[in-house]
Amino acid sequence: MNRHENHSAQAEARRDLPSRPESPREAERQGALIRYLGAVASAAAGHARAEEQAPAGGTARSAPSPPQPSPPPGAGTPPVRDVMDVPAASLRDDLPYRDIARLLAREQVGAIPVVDDEDHVVGVVSESDLLAKVAFEASGHRVGRIGRLRERRIHGKAIGETAADLMTSPAITVLPDATVAEAAWLAALSRLKRLPVTDRGGRLVGVVRRDALLQALIRDDAEIRAEVMARIESCCPPGGRESVEAAVHEGIVELTGNMPTADAARLVAEVAGIADVAEVKNLLTSGT
Repeated sequence: MNRHENHSAQAEARRDLPSRPESPREAERQGALIRYLGAVASAAAGHARAEEQAPAGGTARSAPSPPQPSPPPGAGTPPVRDVMDVPAASLRDDLPYRDIARLLAREQVGAIPVVDDEDHVVGVVSESDLLAKVAFEASGHRVGRIGRLRERRIHGKAIGETAADLMTSPAITVLPDATVAEAAWLAALSRLKRLPVTDRGGRLVGVVRRDALLQALIRDDAEIRAEVMARIESCCPPGGRESVEAAVHEGIVELTGNMPTADAARLVAEVAGIADVAEVKNLLTSGT
């Protein structure tokens, strides 16, 4: 084996190795993430359908201040008010950046809403904003007279000293009566871990975390099994229901028992369409 082949073999072997040991709860975490992504995808699909059905000129919507993207419909999930954190930490737009850093550390969050004197959300300031400022200043970099627009914006933020200078504005916010599916879609679209929650006047009333949205979107195995059993009752003849059983673990449904092939195919299709079902294992037999 020459040097090039040896290097290629070593590189392939490294790719086959796991980057880190898999924890006992790794499969559960991955399953929850997949189910969460499925719920977000469903919400996004609902948004796309709503846009297709909207009149050509669009529909008027009374948006809070500051403006936010209109979320998709998300029926069947609880409202944001049920899962948001209250009260929500915030800061004034004139707070110096060193005090912002202290507040972020004290609250143990990566970003925090910026509000005006009447509690209207005017932006969000994050650890990234502070780190960019420090890094830019330490580099001694200066923008030329014909600097790129993005570079000039970064420079403008970097020389700022207060939350008003450093924040990202307008903030992406969500209403308390929006569903968690809507909020999850908006958080995914905006790549945010926390969304400020405002009333229709744009005043801060809470903050909703992405992990809280995940927990609210994903039903537990007992709830999923109850719906699966209801589908079994609708698909199986009255005399054959007792021979079919369902077990659910981390969103994976295992069907066992005996039923005609055609009925089994229909049942599997019905169960696969249930929200939060990650996989269906069909162990049904068609013998008498």
